[in-house]
Amino acid sequence: MRIIDTYIIKKFLGTFFFAIALIIVIVIVFDISERVDDFVKNNAPLNEIIIDYYLNFIPYFINLFSPLFTFIAVIFFTSKMASNTEIVAILSNGISFRRMLLPYLISATILAAISFYLANFLIPLANKTRLDFEYRYFHTQDKYSDRNIHIQISPGTFAYIESYNFETNTGYKFVLESMYNDGSYSKLASNMIRWDTTKNIWSLEKYNIRYVKDMNEKTISGEKLDTVINMLPSDMKRDVRNMEVMNFSQLRRFIKDEKQKGSEDVVFYDVEKHKRMANPFATIILTFIGVALSSRKVRGGIGMHLGLGLTISFAYILFMQVSTTFATYGNLNPLISVWIPNILFGLLGVLLIKTAPK
Repeated sequence: MRIIDTYIIKKFLGTFFFAIALIIVIVIVFDISERVDDFVKNNAPLNEIIIDYYLNFIPYFINLFSPLFTFIAVIFFTSKMASNTEIVAILSNGISFRRMLLPYLISATILAAISFYLANFLIPLANKTRLDFEYRYFHTQDKYSDRNIHIQISPGTFAYIESYNFETNTGYKFVLESMYNDGSYSKLASNMIRWDTTKNIWSLEKYNIRYVKDMNEKTISGEKLDTVINMLPSDMKRDVRNMEVMNFSQLRRFIKDEKQKGSEDVVFYDVEKHKRMANPFATIILTFIGVALSSRKVRGGIGMHLGLGLTISFAYILFMQVSTTFATYGNLNPLISVWIPNILFGLLGVLLIKTAPK
């Protein structure tokens, strides 16, 4: 059986890497045709285009297409084995169908481990260079962040800024509300708040502070006030692309900090965290579905198997997009939303394997 194991593993991994290399070349060609004007207009050096952009671009797309092309690779070479009566010969020699799945499991586990490493360690590192290149040659810095920024600075302390100018590090219509354990309350309002880069403090202009405790109230007003507030200008940036440069541990620490601040965007980071765990498992699940679908010799051969396989793979992708949308814009738990497709398609895989030819 070792010879057959080696044969299937070589077929599996060889077909996968050939297919993924082919699609990467196609993607790069299309990307070059789309970006060439930006490269020329912004005088991007050739060595930076190749090294900083495209070499760091490749791991991202390998991981993006990995589950899909794992499935296609399994469908392609397994259906070819079935049409050549190789699977019939394996089963006729006393090898059980479950035993035949072992080399598929080994290959899928290797690809799942690669996917996990890429998503959680290599791609965040590569994205730092790639996104920096895109920032310098494709994009211009946004002058304003999203309007109506809400930040929980600490338990019971909340900040609100109507808008923030990143060029001058200035915010407008700033409010800081604090509620204390003894029942007292304070509200600081200012027309403008500016970050002092030399002193690393916030400077308020035309401010008003209101203290309330029991039935007593006190108000303080002034033209200028320098103060320390537990927030930074970077906290105003509500760019969920930041998660693209965070590795396994950084993303988890960041989510913990954002939850303490009461960030509204934490759900996007939660979805990304669970996706990085769920997608490698999808590789294994889709492998078993592919084997079960393509191991039977049928009229129509590889074409029919590929058509059915593509239908299922796109159904999986669509299901994943719909479920994660319910998490990001609805009330569905991110963990459940990301793992529901794997659970359902995993059950489909078990059903298909039970009905596969033995």
